[in-house]
Amino acid sequence: MSRTLLETDGPEWVRKGIITAEQHQQLLALYPEDQRAVGLLPLLGSLLLGLSALSIVAANWQGLPEWLRLLLLLGSMGGAYAGGEYFLQRKNESLGIGLIGLGLILFGCGIILTSQMYQLIGYDAPGLLAWALAGTALTYLYRSRTIFVLMAAIGGIVQGYSTGQLGTFSYLTAALTVVGLGYYWWRHPNALLGTVLATGLLWQAGLLIGHLHAKITWFFIPAMLIYAVGDWQTDRAAGRALQTPPLAAAFLFTLGLALYGEADTYAGMLRPPFLAYIGALLGVFALSLWGKYRRGRPGSATDWLLLLPGFYLHGGLALAIATLVVLYAYSGTVLWRAHQENNPDRVTLGTILFIITTMVAYFKLTWAFMDKSLFFLVGGVLLLGMSWYLRRKNAQSLSSKQPE
Repeated sequence: MSRTLLETDGPEWVRKGIITAEQHQQLLALYPEDQRAVGLLPLLGSLLLGLSALSIVAANWQGLPEWLRLLLLLGSMGGAYAGGEYFLQRKNESLGIGLIGLGLILFGCGIILTSQMYQLIGYDAPGLLAWALAGTALTYLYRSRTIFVLMAAIGGIVQGYSTGQLGTFSYLTAALTVVGLGYYWWRHPNALLGTVLATGLLWQAGLLIGHLHAKITWFFIPAMLIYAVGDWQTDRAAGRALQTPPLAAAFLFTLGLALYGEADTYAGMLRPPFLAYIGALLGVFALSLWGKYRRGRPGSATDWLLLLPGFYLHGGLALAIATLVVLYAYSGTVLWRAHQENNPDRVTLGTILFIITTMVAYFKLTWAFMDKSLFFLVGGVLLLGMSWYLRRKNAQSLSSKQPE
């Protein structure tokens, strides 16, 4: 229950005699006014002030003597950390964490600018790694979601800079993200942090695949390993949040295979060595199934439908149709599970996936030979009709499971 629900539906409950007006007020007292929006203002203000100071310094950087540059870097960073501690001691957490985060950003800027001043840029990017290490340490020290998100972004920036500018993949940064942030999330499960962590790890996995010039399908081995970790998490909401980015990537990949898999040259670019890939995928699959069994969630094993390696088949219309069948099966299982769990949000998700799959199938099977005006007319009618039908069926199904 939330305050918003009490404020919107509470008066109706009082009118129907479900609760008294006094009980309504007592319930409202249990959920005080949300101050998060107001609490963000100091954080945004400190960031804007920091950016303003940085822009002024950057514009005049080359004209400053070295001792003044170092003094500015150390002074601004030390001032931000000291200010953060000052406000945290006075229970102003939003402003305090905002300044600590600003200090972390200034620390990274200081590393880059100092490296440029003394031409210390190395091929293993030790300075950037120190930035990521500092971010991880601050995450544990302050146990802040803001610092966690900032650290995930720093890990992605460091890895992007290493692969893009230095031509090397920083395995230490990846390990720091996996072990440092992963262990923190495991001990402090949270849905938002799960999504952020999975997105950051997928970004680094994608950079690794590109750096190694490996087949893109190898991306799904670390991606589904992240998914499997979510199966072992006891907090269902946090585990599901960790699994959402890998599933989204797998769905988009399968959607692309349905659209372009007809060309065998495209499917050929996706095929890694069969035994090595299938062996690794089955290993991750077994780990995921074990976790689902231990946590009592075997029904979610249908998520693995998206990982069926159809790209090993010869390209052509048969492959495209087989991939569409997989997409229909997956979206159908999402809807089925949503109705079993009586979960309106997942019903909406399953409906959207089903409609997207239908539109891809319609485009794939009719675009080449159908008159374009008729194509859009029939497509629009099909989309509207399906949307109405699925919404009606979903509403009927959910209402039938409501308690009397």
